[in-house]
Amino acid sequence: MLTAFTAGLLLITISELGDKTFFIAMCLAMYHTRRYVLLGTIAALAAMTILSVLLGKTAALLPQQWLHYAEVGLFLFFGFKLLYDASKMRVECHSKSLASDETLANCASDAEREALEAVAEAEAKLSKKTPFAICLEAFVLIFAGEWGDRTQFATITLAASNDPMGVTLGAIAGHTICALIAVMGGRLIARHISERTVTLSGGILFLVFAVVAWVEG
Repeated sequence: MLTAFTAGLLLITISELGDKTFFIAMCLAMYHTRRYVLLGTIAALAAMTILSVLLGKTAALLPQQWLHYAEVGLFLFFGFKLLYDASKMRVECHSKSLASDETLANCASDAEREALEAVAEAEAKLSKKTPFAICLEAFVLIFAGEWGDRTQFATITLAASNDPMGVTLGAIAGHTICALIAVMGGRLIARHISERTVTLSGGILFLVFAVVAWVEG
């Protein structure tokens, strides 16, 4: 269980930083009371984690050889994809602490732009800013943004071959850490951290998990 918990915690924490849902939570925290945004965000990520673990345990019913190749293949795919994405990021955009707002806008990643568009559209439809409405808005946006994301597939893959309770607790802990970072200090952190470094680290971690999955299989 400890191994599954550690794997879920590491993989989700590294993968979720700088992801679309990270920026959605960050943007929502600029519009609304942070605790309501945080509550809706964590609830959505916890629900998605539980659903992904259930899907992973269902996939575990497939022949083990198929599951082994699928697990290694998915980790390799996301690992190389993140490394490719990191290689395409412009180096000049990484000194964010010295950049102006206009420069930051020009350097925004696809994840940031998609998050801004999703939040702007949701805000236009939000008539009453009650605590429940804010929590619900955060829940819907985060849940929709997380569906089909690499962290969902990572959770499904981990759950298929590891202790489900450990993966669930580790993944929820990782999501909670990222949600706290995004909501409490997302804007400040986004100016100082290198998204390229985070993406590169995520790619390397996925490749490490691919090797471990291959050896253990």
